[in-house]
Amino acid sequence: MKKGLKFFKKIELNKKLLNERIQSEVSYDMKCREMNFAEKDVAFFYVNGLIDAKLMTVMANLMSDLKREEVVPNTIKHFLERYTTHMSVETVENFDEAIDKVMCGVVLFLIEDEDKGLLIDARSYPGRSPAEPDTERVVRGARDGFIENIVINTALTRRRIRDERLRMEMIQVGTRSKTDVCIAYLNDVADPGLVDLLKERMQEIKIDGIPMAEKTIEEFIVGKNLNPYPLVRYTERPDVAAIHLLEGHVLVFVDTSPSVMITPTTFFHHVQHAEEYRQKPIAGAYLRWVRFFGIFASLFLLPIWLFYAMNKGYLPAELAFIGPRETGAIPIFWQFVLAEIGIDLMRLAAVHTPSPLATAMGLIAAILIGEVAINVGLFMPETILYLAVASIGMFATPSYELSLANRMVRILLLSAVFVFGLPGFMVVTTLLVIMLVTTTSLNTPYLWPFIPFNLSAMKNVLVRMAVPTLKKRPSIVHPQNNWRQ
Repeated sequence: MKKGLKFFKKIELNKKLLNERIQSEVSYDMKCREMNFAEKDVAFFYVNGLIDAKLMTVMANLMSDLKREEVVPNTIKHFLERYTTHMSVETVENFDEAIDKVMCGVVLFLIEDEDKGLLIDARSYPGRSPAEPDTERVVRGARDGFIENIVINTALTRRRIRDERLRMEMIQVGTRSKTDVCIAYLNDVADPGLVDLLKERMQEIKIDGIPMAEKTIEEFIVGKNLNPYPLVRYTERPDVAAIHLLEGHVLVFVDTSPSVMITPTTFFHHVQHAEEYRQKPIAGAYLRWVRFFGIFASLFLLPIWLFYAMNKGYLPAELAFIGPRETGAIPIFWQFVLAEIGIDLMRLAAVHTPSPLATAMGLIAAILIGEVAINVGLFMPETILYLAVASIGMFATPSYELSLANRMVRILLLSAVFVFGLPGFMVVTTLLVIMLVTTTSLNTPYLWPFIPFNLSAMKNVLVRMAVPTLKKRPSIVHPQNNWRQ
């Protein structure tokens, strides 16, 4: 139990001290409702908008007809055991704990002549209904998705894993925001060392608040600010979260965020999508390889084409069509740079443009920036063609964070090819591989199972295997129980 100033038996003194702390006369949403039940003065402290008002009204109606002899002696016990008709009620003895709970949406119930209060968990957070996330759509499959309410998110996950060994431990992060953070794992499967490591790093977070939710948590527990590649995976799908729990991963839920953090993850976790497992294995394998091609094209197509366009002597006769017939007034490299910036501007505009205006923005992008720019000689048709293919590959990347990292590396490769030619391309590619090989995510090799090599796991990456053949859990998470079947 938290230490601090304890409640007094005089309700007026308790109300005075609480009002001084929460300033219910100043903050319009901080409420103190005073009533009288069974000839005893009572007071409800709550945050307007975070409680279920209908539930509290029903409870107040039930208590309004009580007689004094029905609640004395042991008044707090009578109210706790008989008259606060709610499934989640507990006693509280000090101000600090009570105020923390009230700020979370719990109702504090104080009674005259009692040095304890009752905490009634009648929280009802505002939010939307679970719906399919825009970034992880599937043709067939569940249409529910995580929302900004941590209680609903954990319930959606537990609905899919009805195992008493599923642990969901709640902690609070932020000295002012006191944001709820839940660490979820299967007690007999997940690596205890990983669970302890996550708890330790979260307890070391010293910050006043985390309004950016899970992204702030990631930066504290993972770090590596100069590495553009994502070191944790996010998902908004409960089925994806559940399958990772069964594999032995540890999930981090953060209140106010619809994204759940999956730890630990490797590079190859970011190139898989739920759609592959909603189709037949052979169709899923085909989709996976098409996605691999798109990711490869988004990273290497433009630098390779730029090199051959600048050095046609390296091309065999059969590939002589590669490269522009006319170079134009602007060098090809700068055309790519301008086009990359233009695509990013259009992407940002699409995010910030209201839906009714999205069609108009698309017409502007296609006609003015596309066709007219080519006609006036700003861009060559080949530049737009290859950049479009690379952009489609970027949008086909399941992980938004991975696609952004690949774009940054692509621009670096283009610059190296433009300045140094083939040696520049080889040096940057080598440095990229070295960086990925030496990168770890929560003590997990980032390029596993390629480096260090694991044949069975690599087959599962390259080919979508049938679920009945996946008898063992991935060894990279160090599961306590290796067998799934």
